[in-house]
Amino acid sequence: MRYYIVAGEASGDLHGANLMKALKVEDANAEFRFYGGDKMLAEGGVLDKHYAEMAFMGFTEVLLNLRTIFKNLKACKAAILAYKPDVLILIDFPGFNLKIAEFAKANGIKVCYYISPKVWAWNQKRVLKIKRIVDKLFCILPFEVDFYKSWGMEVDYVGNPLLDEIAQFTPDPEFRKKYQLEKDVVALLPGSRKQEIERLLPDMLSVTQSFPDCHFVVAAAPSFDEAYYRQFIKTDNVTLVFAQTYNLLHVAKAAIVASGTATLETALFHVPQVVVYRGGAISVAIARALVKIRFISLVNLIMDRAVVKELIQNDCNTASITRVLKGILNGAERAQMLSDYKELSAKMGTAGASGRTAKLILNYLATLSNKK
Repeated sequence: MRYYIVAGEASGDLHGANLMKALKVEDANAEFRFYGGDKMLAEGGVLDKHYAEMAFMGFTEVLLNLRTIFKNLKACKAAILAYKPDVLILIDFPGFNLKIAEFAKANGIKVCYYISPKVWAWNQKRVLKIKRIVDKLFCILPFEVDFYKSWGMEVDYVGNPLLDEIAQFTPDPEFRKKYQLEKDVVALLPGSRKQEIERLLPDMLSVTQSFPDCHFVVAAAPSFDEAYYRQFIKTDNVTLVFAQTYNLLHVAKAAIVASGTATLETALFHVPQVVVYRGGAISVAIARALVKIRFISLVNLIMDRAVVKELIQNDCNTASITRVLKGILNGAERAQMLSDYKELSAKMGTAGASGRTAKLILNYLATLSNKK
């Protein structure tokens, strides 16, 4: 089979790579072309565009980069038509991918969507459009199945692909020694987008002087170089590591994490965390008017209660981060969060999401072939 996959950010690249790996198990002659990143490229196939050129954060940032976005959409559509895939697989990234789905459907290409758009958060009527333009939808959050069912749409729950990646992870026993990490480690995960790094990393680093007994380690995105990160670092107890996030979480005692997939990864590694988010003022005002959910972190959304502290906009400051970090490094707050993490892990289940999704895609395509 010929598969065209579209992933528009770092997490999508990770999940796309795992899905490609699983598809090759089911389909030894699988051929891939994609929008994605280095992890997907390592699995083989042709990379048409890197996600680093595509990910824009927030309403205003999207508006400022509309010309680039439209150019990317046009190029993606042309690449899909030229490749003539047996199936188009879209991974998260709904602002872009739902437009691609609509185009593909109009051109007779079967559309599978892996990692459901978060339509439960705002403008839920988008489900009606998804029903029309997506042939098969695969969800990775337990509560999504009932949500879609309430709109008359049957979807497949496949588990969470992060569990696949974590199950494959083998810790580096020399990691601490390699980076001279002799104190308690606090992981800093500022995200992979330029906008979020520049908004959040200074706030994260502003607390380092208050914790002389800790070593702060920044999980740097491979799409930026060391010099880019060094401009933000002002103290000696800060180290940079590239492409080592899981090794970092494996040794971390606590973490400060940008809202996103990394909050769930951190929780699955059982590392107490404080979640931070800072967006453009206009973007956040629009989001607060539209978004209908109580939490921004996946941990709290899945648990349906405040397990981790979320510091948003003006609450994302040196004093607040310092206060929360002190609480989760030692004492009752730390113990409670670790207890909640055990419950979260039980809810998430076992690894195998990528394999289950690959089987469902192949079964779907086989069913179509049998009908011909």
